[in-house]
Amino acid sequence: MDVDAFVLTHRAAWDRLERLVKGRRSLTGAEVDELVDLYQRVSTHLSILRSVSSDSLLTGRLSSLVARARSVVTGAHAPLSKTFVRFWTVSFPVVAYRTWRWWLGTAVVFVAVVAAIALWVSTNPEVQSAVGTPSEIDELVNHDVASYYSAHPAAAFALQVWVNNSWVSAQCIALSVLLGLPIPIVLFKNAANVGLIAGLMVNAGKGGVLLGLLAPHGLLELTAVFLAGATGMRLGWSVISPGDRPRGQVLAEQGRAVVAVAVGLVAVLLVSGLIEALVTPSPLPTVVRVGIGVLAEAAFLSYVVYFGRRAAKAGESGDIEDAPDVIPTV
Repeated sequence: MDVDAFVLTHRAAWDRLERLVKGRRSLTGAEVDELVDLYQRVSTHLSILRSVSSDSLLTGRLSSLVARARSVVTGAHAPLSKTFVRFWTVSFPVVAYRTWRWWLGTAVVFVAVVAAIALWVSTNPEVQSAVGTPSEIDELVNHDVASYYSAHPAAAFALQVWVNNSWVSAQCIALSVLLGLPIPIVLFKNAANVGLIAGLMVNAGKGGVLLGLLAPHGLLELTAVFLAGATGMRLGWSVISPGDRPRGQVLAEQGRAVVAVAVGLVAVLLVSGLIEALVTPSPLPTVVRVGIGVLAEAAFLSYVVYFGRRAAKAGESGDIEDAPDVIPTV
């Protein structure tokens, strides 16, 4: 094939594609159609030249033009700011909203276990004696529980709390790869610890003190843990019972949902950690501290319901694969 003649014949098309790519922000509908047609034709030209020409400059220039045209035709990814906004107004809240039955069920079972263990511990001296000596229990209920929240500088304690809570949530999410089966065990261990402390405190007449210490940060913190555990268990269930869709497709969608929840909970747990470090040990009246915790929980639930319901009505799933790209517009 005569390469020079081939170039002479098609140079006008290449130049036209170049102009359309440079003017991509102001294309008309007809020009968008023309750009797509030229992109396909020039891609074919590039393929032909690569097989017959040794001119690296020519094929390099044409390859660059095809690559730039492809980014216009297929769409460039949305700016980072739009991706950030979409995550917090669509991806994370819609996954949390669609999973509400799972994490509400998780919360109910968790609270029931805590209550049952607390009642068992508070009404059985044998259990209490197995936990520790009377002096050790007295030290725990009258000193250790309260001092836990003020024994370290607020900044360091906030970081410690955030890391610890993030680790519990990360365990729940990571265990989703095992069909979520170990997640109830992780949650039960945490419920047992809370129930044990609650039982000892109630038996010592310190139930109100414990409530004032746990409620400010615990409402939001436990909600985050419930959401992490529920999302992981839902992923496992989607593998067991995928419905009428391919198991691989459902698993991929739920897996990406788990990632969205993991990222979102980093921020949620940071807020609960700050409350635990700054509000829980503060000299504010108990009713004020508990009120702050209730407001934080109500704000999070309102956020999930408002943005999650709106995204769900719009048909969003929270799947990052569904995120829209920026395409050529008129």
